[in-house]
Amino acid sequence: MLRLAIAGDLHGQWDHHDDALLEQLAPDALLVVGDLADGDVRLPRRLRALQLPVACILGNHDAAKDRSGSTIARMEQALGSLHCGWALRLLDPPGLAVVGARPGSAGGGFHLSDAVKAHWGEMSVFESAERISAAALAAPKDRPLVLLAHSGPSGLGSGAADPCGRDWKRPARDWGDQDLQEAILRIQRQRPLPLVVFGHMHHRLRQGQGQRRTIHRDRHGTVYLNAACVPRHRVDPQGNPLRHFSWVELAEDGEIRLVAHRWYGPQGELVEDQMLLEQIRLRC
Repeated sequence: MLRLAIAGDLHGQWDHHDDALLEQLAPDALLVVGDLADGDVRLPRRLRALQLPVACILGNHDAAKDRSGSTIARMEQALGSLHCGWALRLLDPPGLAVVGARPGSAGGGFHLSDAVKAHWGEMSVFESAERISAAALAAPKDRPLVLLAHSGPSGLGSGAADPCGRDWKRPARDWGDQDLQEAILRIQRQRPLPLVVFGHMHHRLRQGQGQRRTIHRDRHGTVYLNAACVPRHRVDPQGNPLRHFSWVELAEDGEIRLVAHRWYGPQGELVEDQMLLEQIRLRC
């Protein structure tokens, strides 16, 4: 059984409590969905120092409003091999294949920011989809495959409360990435894809609209998980620090056994446990 801790959009929120908590929880791997620290390279370097396998994708905020591409280039360099945009990262142990989607995405179909074009170059939606799917199809078929994205794919619904639904402007619409959707379709034709993990679209909807639906399963059995609990740091009524991680457990054959959003206390105690897999089972 592989146990994955997933950190939603960090926005600079990572400290010694997170480091200590991961030591106590001892997941098999940590996945980070981007928007790390608005161009501050200290956080990527801190992730590199963790004593467990880590895979990370950069988000749109990691360019820090720098259109030249130099800031996002520094963030990628600081992450080193942890960054898996358009690439395959094999985590050994635990025997997991992680493929990154398009880095720097702000959702909305397919749009390359000036920073992304300056650093990674121009490309079409199909060229980006080909890079993602080619990396995924190069992964060993005897390992579970996880796609790691900043923005999720299009096709998960067009309501404001859907996993990638636009909630800040009416009318609501699907704000997912079209290249990621195309890549997923190509991958599913040739191999199982148990899990797609992403962030960007915060769980708490704007203008008091409530909470976003954060899990979806398609007809192929692929589970889509939005991990963007923001902010992911808070305190309890006694002032003790609480930290959020999404948590996934999957068997070596790729069958997903558990999906949850969890808040942990300073000693690693589980304070809140929102079990998600039952939600999609009830809908199927």
